[in-house]
Amino acid sequence: MGTNDQTRSLPRGLRLVAVAGAAALTLTAGLATPLDPAPQQARAADNGKVLTVAVAQSVDSLSPFLAVRLLSTSIHRLMYEYLTNYDPKDNHAIPGLATKWESSPDKLTWTYTIRSNSKWSDGKQATAQDAAWTFNQMMTDDGAATANGSYVGNFKKVTAPSPTELVIELKKPQATMTSLDVPIVPKHVWEKVSDFSEFNNDKSFPVVGNGPFTLTDYKADSYVRLKANKGFWRGAPKFDEVVFRYYKDQDAAVSALRKGEVSFVAGSPSLTPAQAASLEGAENIQVNDAPGRRFYALATNPGAKAKNGKKFGDGHPSLLDQRVRNALFMAVDREAIIEKVFQGHAVEGEGYIPPRFSQYYWKPSADQKLAYDPAEAARLLDQAGYKKNGDGKRVGKDGKPISYRVLCHATDPNDKAVGKYLQEWWGELGIGVQLNCLDNVTDPWLAGKYDLAFDGWSVNPDPDFVMSIHTCGALPETPEDTGATDNFICDKKYDELYARQLAEYDPAKRADIVQQMESRLYDLGYMNVMAYPNAVEAYRTDQIKSITTMPAKAGNIYGQDGYWSWWSAVPADSGGSSENASSTVVVAGVVAVVVLLAGLGGFAVMRRRATAEDRE
Repeated sequence: MGTNDQTRSLPRGLRLVAVAGAAALTLTAGLATPLDPAPQQARAADNGKVLTVAVAQSVDSLSPFLAVRLLSTSIHRLMYEYLTNYDPKDNHAIPGLATKWESSPDKLTWTYTIRSNSKWSDGKQATAQDAAWTFNQMMTDDGAATANGSYVGNFKKVTAPSPTELVIELKKPQATMTSLDVPIVPKHVWEKVSDFSEFNNDKSFPVVGNGPFTLTDYKADSYVRLKANKGFWRGAPKFDEVVFRYYKDQDAAVSALRKGEVSFVAGSPSLTPAQAASLEGAENIQVNDAPGRRFYALATNPGAKAKNGKKFGDGHPSLLDQRVRNALFMAVDREAIIEKVFQGHAVEGEGYIPPRFSQYYWKPSADQKLAYDPAEAARLLDQAGYKKNGDGKRVGKDGKPISYRVLCHATDPNDKAVGKYLQEWWGELGIGVQLNCLDNVTDPWLAGKYDLAFDGWSVNPDPDFVMSIHTCGALPETPEDTGATDNFICDKKYDELYARQLAEYDPAKRADIVQQMESRLYDLGYMNVMAYPNAVEAYRTDQIKSITTMPAKAGNIYGQDGYWSWWSAVPADSGGSSENASSTVVVAGVVAVVVLLAGLGGFAVMRRRATAEDRE
């Protein structure tokens, strides 16, 4: 789940069951039709209140075993409980389906006490047997392990001695045992599924769950509707329904917010600077601009291959040379990207984990940093043997001019804007750039048919998942299969570091190992982080009175590591604040100016991948 929560734009390399974008519908804001019956604004629905969230991403799958996009995993947070959750104030582990947990002295056996006051929406009790079945299914079925298999790879045995006791035995110590970002599903429903790699969980409604909301309706590339679970153990949500409505055109989503047809706009994954500026000061609209949990990067094809050693795809052979990869990044002016593309709503990218997650945040030393230096970039290319011809074009070993294909997301304006700069900057080096902007980047990505691609992930409070997607173990079994890899990186030294951090329980020692992994990724040059974008979003204060941000100070609303925002949201005409809502809220009418300070404390990593099809 990258997400993830771990989070998670499309996990290139994860099986996507429902392909979005190819047949995406461009919706007319405010218009309900027989094909599009979902509500488009907060309004009375059976005497209740509806909170409508405009999103620029469609669902990849409603199966928690398959989904990796940020929207999908955020919905699963609302539908299903996890063993533990994250405190919305500071991200420390708190009870979820489990009320408490403890480990044996050798850290190889973990016992969780499962709460007795959580029920599935069909009235049956949620028990430890449901959790044991969920994990065992992931351990024994490749299809069930598609999205979150990295969490159970080290599990030896999972049992439920009683309805309230879950026991997980490990092969070796595992530091993620209080951050297993895996939705627990009802055994009595899911044991009927015959093929987890194909089941999308989108044919029968309502979908049985035990989270704060129950999924009641869904239309692909259009909307997802969820109804409040009045019997939720933590307390019922104040809105009766939450609807996530897909807009392929982000300007149309912003227009719908202005008209009051939607309550909240998340962006793709954020609002553009121009959109945010146009909403500042608008009547009944609040803009939230906070340090984000994502990174924005250029991923380089390292030569796609499978675990069986077979190579596939058609990545440019010059990119197998580290000097070429480093040269390309040294010809990227990240300061210009922050100033001209993000217009200050981001900070310069360096390591793999955003500064919001201070414990794991890493930045290169002065000697290690690949600073903007076109002259040095040209020297490295010459040294690697890729020199200019008489026409000023760099030529490959085959004597042909080098031109790189760069995958970009058609719905993300940042990709297109940065792409134009790449054409200029790399053009000065004598290298051509062909932008390949698609609604569906998944197919060419999984096939390894790209040279570079715009990439990004939302980062969770634990770094394991987002680091795991670059291990050799995440590669597909064969070229015909799909794995959990981000972009086919396989490096022995990195794998050794990954194994060490997973087994390290000392927080400071583990953080040091994670930073060494980031340093290794940086030097390899297959993943070049350009920016850490802010979370820029907006909502209507005449529809939403208050809503929780995460973390408490300078946090985001959409795509949280939990269900806090939509669970806590209070309707504007509720007459008072919710007894269930967190004390950490964004109050209508108060404009928070968020400044990202060096050394900002906070979270950690993500789990679901983030390209603009972001996973958690």
